[in-house]
Amino acid sequence: MGDAERKFFVLDTNILLHEPFAIYSFQEHDVVIPMTVLEELDRIKDSKRDVSRDARVAIRALEGIFKDATPDQISEGIVVGNEGATGTVSILVDFEIKETVQAFADKAGDNRILNAVLFLQAKRTPRKVVLVTKDINMRLRAKGAGVLYVEDYRTDQLIDDVSLLTKGFQVFEGSFWDRVGQCDTQNSGRTTLHTVPREMVDNTYMNQYVLDESDDFAGRVVGLNDNELQLKDISRERLMHREAWGVRPKNIYQGMAVDALLDPSIDLVILTGPAGCGKTILAMAAALEQVVEKGMYDKIIVTRNTPEIAESIGFLPGTEEEKMLPWLGAVTDTLEALHKNDECTDGSMRYIMDKANIQFKSVNFMRGRSIQNAFVILDECQNLTASQLKTIITRCGEGTKIVCSGNLAQIDSPYLTPVTSGLTYIVERFKNFEGSASVYLNGVVRSRLAEFAEENL
Repeated sequence: MGDAERKFFVLDTNILLHEPFAIYSFQEHDVVIPMTVLEELDRIKDSKRDVSRDARVAIRALEGIFKDATPDQISEGIVVGNEGATGTVSILVDFEIKETVQAFADKAGDNRILNAVLFLQAKRTPRKVVLVTKDINMRLRAKGAGVLYVEDYRTDQLIDDVSLLTKGFQVFEGSFWDRVGQCDTQNSGRTTLHTVPREMVDNTYMNQYVLDESDDFAGRVVGLNDNELQLKDISRERLMHREAWGVRPKNIYQGMAVDALLDPSIDLVILTGPAGCGKTILAMAAALEQVVEKGMYDKIIVTRNTPEIAESIGFLPGTEEEKMLPWLGAVTDTLEALHKNDECTDGSMRYIMDKANIQFKSVNFMRGRSIQNAFVILDECQNLTASQLKTIITRCGEGTKIVCSGNLAQIDSPYLTPVTSGLTYIVERFKNFEGSASVYLNGVVRSRLAEFAEENL
């Protein structure tokens, strides 16, 4: 690669918080870390925020690169990577650069980073200087300030368009049996398994649901190899008659979700879909059914990120559970809806919360725990990064089932988009894992008002 083709990638602070080892991801190109980024990492590493650990990891990675380097080598760049690598990492003293961007007085750090990019852009022409940041508004500001090349961090981006995200099911035209014809069928108790050629179902994976337009066949992939796949015959009628805590599916998508939620062989269920499609109520109904009625789990743990991207739950009074209640209104609303016909709704809710041992936990305090024999519900996880979701999922021990639900159209984080959300990441990463299932709940069932709003606003 010629020098003109080598690029300079200037990393914003949030890149190193998102992926502390991002400095190793640019191969033969040159990475520049502005001094302002180090200042911000230093401030964050001592904070009580959830990302403080990532800040410390990033600092240690940089220290490992520069520990024996001279000041001149640090400014020129140190080669990183495997033997034969040509990419470098350098630190730019951006405090000494004359300011050309002075907007947003409360964003002095962002201004210095933008000035550093503009300085390099002028000094290093014709080589490309690219600002890499996950802050969407920072990308807009950079373009407005005259930065020619601005990108999101895409190394961990598994798909280019959220429309390509797997929905967890396939629908065939016409009748499935007309398409398949003869196949090997085995019966074991109440379970019927069909073995069909792998090419009959394109791009399939474990626990994917298979439907047809004839409103008859419904199955789930329970085994596959290079030549064949096994389908567990469920049938649409059986799917639509599954029941959990008095809740029955209102459409086939909810039927598939309930089937996955009630299957003890599936450890992770991922539910995606628009607001009002039934993600939370199905998860809670399945949890109560399996904890209270069947005794399969000892407790229900409900958690979600707080509005500050899981960084703080502030100074609200009370215990951890009481602090979390304002953020878990959707769950308490769901419990109320499940018991609205009881003689005393409040009494029923208090009884059930005690009987099912429902615990409300903050994402902040999940690190380091080991959760055994629990049904875990992680709500609104479209606002979590892949790292945060990994922290939670790796807490799950023996006998624990976790349900991750979210709506990619309702991302509140300034650093995430639908394709970089942790929810998208785990849907793609876990689709070939035999212990997980993902279902996109198509259709709003909350009310005709909610359905109209989802479709027309």
